[in-house]
Amino acid sequence: MPTEELKDDAAKYLMQTYARQPVSIVRGRGSKVYDLEGREYIDFVGGIAVNILGHGHPDLVQAIQRQAAQLIHVSNLYYTEPQVKLAQILVDHSFADRVFFCNSGAEANEAAIKLARRYGHEKHGAGRFEIITMKNSFHGRTLATITATGQEKVQKGFEPLMPGFAYAPFNDFGAIESLISDKTAAVMLEPIQGEGGVYVADEEYLKNLRELCTQKDILLIFDEVQTGMGRTGTLFAYEQLGVEPDVMTLAKGLGGGVPIGACLAKDSVAAVFTPGTHASTFGGNPLACAAALAVCRVLLEGRMLEQAKRMGEYLAKGLADCKDRHRVVRDVRGRGLLQGMELDIDAKAVVADCLARGILINATSERVLRFVPPLVITQREIDKLVDTLSAIFNQRLLAGKDTHH
Repeated sequence: MPTEELKDDAAKYLMQTYARQPVSIVRGRGSKVYDLEGREYIDFVGGIAVNILGHGHPDLVQAIQRQAAQLIHVSNLYYTEPQVKLAQILVDHSFADRVFFCNSGAEANEAAIKLARRYGHEKHGAGRFEIITMKNSFHGRTLATITATGQEKVQKGFEPLMPGFAYAPFNDFGAIESLISDKTAAVMLEPIQGEGGVYVADEEYLKNLRELCTQKDILLIFDEVQTGMGRTGTLFAYEQLGVEPDVMTLAKGLGGGVPIGACLAKDSVAAVFTPGTHASTFGGNPLACAAALAVCRVLLEGRMLEQAKRMGEYLAKGLADCKDRHRVVRDVRGRGLLQGMELDIDAKAVVADCLARGILINATSERVLRFVPPLVITQREIDKLVDTLSAIFNQRLLAGKDTHH
């Protein structure tokens, strides 16, 4: 089916919730994908920070095939080995003692929100329910998680929003301090705001936050849906920040492309979830857990984390050099293979220009390009990205759409 016909059918049969790029992807290998016409693209979107092992990684493919032939789903009424093994590997390599499995980042954050409320109720009574989140954050698309998301554009038209949330500017410790009251059950934030424009949390701010939360018995929740699973060069971003949360959420990269989410917590917190308090039919099913186990093993047993750190540094340097050469680039920020480039021009136009030149990138706001490639990305592919961006900026300069140093 050609792309035009596919577009027409999509327009006819699908709810129109996505502004899609005019390309139909049919297969992928490593950090490259191919469209219906056979054109090749270097993938700096990675399924929105999901395909961390790239496309068609043999270990992941084999794990899925093996498990699919054996057992796909039986529900959480029974024990299954992949789920227990995955929980063990996550606990062994993090601050956490226990794991709850679900199907997405939004669900993982829902679990964290419910856990925080339940903890507040059990430890301090029903008045302890409020969660402080950050302006410009992004935590998901369910009613609770759009309320937790500090962006009006995500919430518009879905009011009334869920009560029990307050918002502070990101990286502003004083603002959080002033919001804390007897009602506060938790503070929830992303170590790097992804959808909000790739803003990195300041280490001093996080340390102060950790001390304050400990002192007042308020839970500190890290949403590592986008930053987890090697994205920043360590398995989890918090490992680089000198601060441990009480609760952490994962999804995206965890299954390498198979939908799975997880909410991790310390024992003292996890204890408030007892049989019947929270559940998920599909959560932690054998297929998703077998995929996630393969991802974890590749990250932990090979050199993938080292590679991610090295390529993250190389990408950051390449983008910074590009900034030095082009006045249209206002800022470059991020950590590891989660990088953002803020522009003086419409970011979506640059996304379209890159697509035409065989590179997939995306824009997280009107002015910010986001780069979240698979961890298998190479120096040569990063060079191609930087050269392509430079060519686009130069072309726009010549066309009088930009100013140059």
